[in-house]
Amino acid sequence: MDKIKKIICSPITTIIAFGMAAAFIGFSTIGGARAALTYYSETYASQVEMHDIGVSLMENGVNVSTRDYYYEVADGTWTEHTGVLLAKMLENDEELLLGKKYKEELSVLNSGTIDTFVRVSLYKYWVDENGNKSRVIDPSMIELELVNISGMSDGNQCWIEDTNARTAERTTLYYSQLLKSGEVTPVFSNTIKINDSIASNVSTSVKEDGTIISVYDYNGYKFVLEANVDSVQDHNAQDAILSAWGIDVSVNNGKLALK
Repeated sequence: MDKIKKIICSPITTIIAFGMAAAFIGFSTIGGARAALTYYSETYASQVEMHDIGVSLMENGVNVSTRDYYYEVADGTWTEHTGVLLAKMLENDEELLLGKKYKEELSVLNSGTIDTFVRVSLYKYWVDENGNKSRVIDPSMIELELVNISGMSDGNQCWIEDTNARTAERTTLYYSQLLKSGEVTPVFSNTIKINDSIASNVSTSVKEDGTIISVYDYNGYKFVLEANVDSVQDHNAQDAILSAWGIDVSVNNGKLALK
C-alpha cells in the first residue's frame, strides 16, 4: 500500500485507458469484457507540480473509457470509467453480416487540465470459447479502416504510425500534435468489418444418409478489438516519452515526430 501511495503521489508521466470488445461470428451477438490498465513510469521525474491529467477514449462521439487523476480534489486517487467497444455496433435483433462495414469512429479526448502527447495501441485478434487466442484465423480478417494516418517519415497527417512496431495483431499510433486540455483528436478509424472471404474457410463432411455437413472454421470464435490510450505530459516531453514509452522522438513547437 505504501508503494502504491508513493507512485500515485509522485509525478506521473503516463496513464492508459483501455477499451475492449469481443463479438461472436455465427451467433450474431455482441459480448465484451470490462478492464482497465494503468502504467506508471518512475524512471523520469519531472520538476513541475503535478496537475490534473486525464485521457478518454471516444467511440462514435461518445466517451467509452476514461481515466483521470485529480491532484487537488481526489486525494491521490483516480476517477475511472471503463466501457466496452462495439457494444452498440448492432441494433436490437440485428445480425452481424460478413463484409458489411459498421461505423467505428475512434478518437481521444484530453479529459485532464494539462496538455499532453497521446499514443494509441490497437489490437485485433480471435479467441476461442475459452478465451485463448486463435492461431488459425488471420487477424487481418478483422478490418478496422484507419484514417488520417501517415508513416514515420511523413508527418503531414494528424496521426503517425510506428511501422517498426507493427505486427499482425498490433498497430501503434501517435498523435502528431500536442493535445490541449479539453480537445478531441481527429478520428483515427472510420469503420470495422469482417472480411467475407473468411466464409471460404469451411470444412465439409458427409453423413451416412448422404447429408452434407458444412462447418465454418470461425464457428465458436470471437473477434476482439482493443484500444489502449496513454498520454505523456508536455513538460520535457522528449525525455518523458523516452522514459514512459521507450521511443525516441523529436518535439518542436508542439509537434511530435518519430526518429
